[in-house]
Amino acid sequence: MRLLRNLFLLILLVLAVDVGRYFFIPDVSRLAHTNPGKTAFMEYRQAEWRSEGRDKTIEQRWVPLKKVSSSLIKAVLISEDNNFWHHEGFDFKAIEGALEKNIEAGEFKFGASTISQQLAKNLYLSPSKNPLRKIKEAILTWRIEQTLSKRRILELYVNVAEWGDGIFGIDAAARHYYGVRASQLTASQSARLAAALPNPVLYKPTGSSRFVKARAKHIYAIMLRRGLVVPDYREVMTASDTPVVQPPDSVVVGVPEKLIQDSLLPDSVRYDSSPEPVPEETSESTQPGN
Repeated sequence: MRLLRNLFLLILLVLAVDVGRYFFIPDVSRLAHTNPGKTAFMEYRQAEWRSEGRDKTIEQRWVPLKKVSSSLIKAVLISEDNNFWHHEGFDFKAIEGALEKNIEAGEFKFGASTISQQLAKNLYLSPSKNPLRKIKEAILTWRIEQTLSKRRILELYVNVAEWGDGIFGIDAAARHYYGVRASQLTASQSARLAAALPNPVLYKPTGSSRFVKARAKHIYAIMLRRGLVVPDYREVMTASDTPVVQPPDSVVVGVPEKLIQDSLLPDSVRYDSSPEPVPEETSESTQPGN
């Protein structure tokens, strides 16, 4: 009995050390100025290929966030982490909703991982749903959020996220599926790429999957509703202007009445008058939306 108890305590100690080390290693601060090499998720995939006897290589091309289509960024945020700018690594409301759905389903089917959590998993862990792995992920997520800016987290994520069998990072995905650079992705292409993220090996952005089509349509609809996409933008902006005739007796909005009256005086009177100082314009500051 004593032997079993000591063995149990030893196992607990080993598990505590295994989990606790993630409070100190790896050095997350390096990510602020250094792009990671091969991620743990890439190594996991390569191990799978070797076990299956497949000779495959990783496709990845790093790009700065400023060279990624803004449509892609918006589509990914809508798809994966709608509250990204407001949480500190964990979306507790989404977690609560996922737990309720899993209880109803009687199995672990729904997740609520934020982009920060997914980044931690992709960089350092595996896709396993082991509870210990989730604890390690939580520790790493907390450290990442404390150390890196939101912009850098997003930049890292779109460059290491898996977008297909052996395809990692948005630039490799854009070239593989659409033959364009990451900066050239359209809104509809971005919506389909974001729609495939839940299982990019199973669902291809350019495939015929009903799941991808429906999810991409939903993401695109949200982009439209939020004003992130302007339909037929090129057609609207390149169309010829319609001639507009200003009625002679119309009131010009925003022009002081005195200036309008002065413009009706003879030149000799108007230009002999001393000009009054022009009042400074004031404007209310607005908070940009998400």
